[in-house]
Amino acid sequence: MHRSDSIYDDSPAVQYQFPKQYLGRAEPSIGDWILYLEPTKVRGTRGYFAIARIQQIIPDPKASGMFVALIEPNSYLDFANPVPFNDVDGPIERGLLNEEGKLSGRAQSAVRPISDVDFNRIVDRGLDDREPLLPREDGLGVPAGFEEEQPPLVFEQQRDRVLHLTSRTVRDRVFRKIVLRAYDERCAVTGLKLINGGGRAEVNAAHIKPVEANGPDTVQNGLALSGTAHWMFDRGLISLGDDHRILISRQANDPDGVRSFLNKSGFAVAPVNQKDRPHPQFLAWHRENCFKH
Repeated sequence: MHRSDSIYDDSPAVQYQFPKQYLGRAEPSIGDWILYLEPTKVRGTRGYFAIARIQQIIPDPKASGMFVALIEPNSYLDFANPVPFNDVDGPIERGLLNEEGKLSGRAQSAVRPISDVDFNRIVDRGLDDREPLLPREDGLGVPAGFEEEQPPLVFEQQRDRVLHLTSRTVRDRVFRKIVLRAYDERCAVTGLKLINGGGRAEVNAAHIKPVEANGPDTVQNGLALSGTAHWMFDRGLISLGDDHRILISRQANDPDGVRSFLNKSGFAVAPVNQKDRPHPQFLAWHRENCFKH
């Protein structure tokens, strides 16, 4: 379980902190996949909202009696569709029901094992991205409005599921969906929402900290950017401050032209949901490693 206002030193794409009492339950997850669940008591809960793979578990060097599960780089992935705790048949995690068919006390455990059947059911729903929201994929030669419909997820063997969860193509497609949805298909730095003739948004989903640098596929590491803005961001000609102020590099050969192209407020358009906004650690990484001061 994870909540954004947690008292623990959690960063879902990086680490999960927990007390010693959960160590026995957590250790079997090393090298395996986990699900993230936002508790039902959280207002506007997302339910099951992401997956990741545990690389190792170590004693927390900063807190006595605490442990940290370290997330394998590039394994974290937000769900295209957060999965509610309950469906029409009750808890979607059926293993939480007792012999009488009622919710057991295990549902309150912040760290708990989950059956393969329950895990697969939740992942199938969370990564089902057949809803036609995505823009065309640049360079694939697919005309806008003629994208192929995605088939239902069907896995005959567990290794097929692992390949699916680690596929860059799949992860890019899901990442694009969650970022475009968070920004309402609007470019963060120009404020423009442009829809092409095929009804698709002319905007890309950009990683703030790139995948090549172990940037995670989380909405907090994403920006919706138009093609030109994406090009400038990747080449360090623009960046964002922690307050989302748009920074323009001194190396831009036409700073006035760049400024006129950007949102007139001088600030990037941020997602309405606070949980979806760029995380300061990723913005700091871009300023320190990409931005040309």
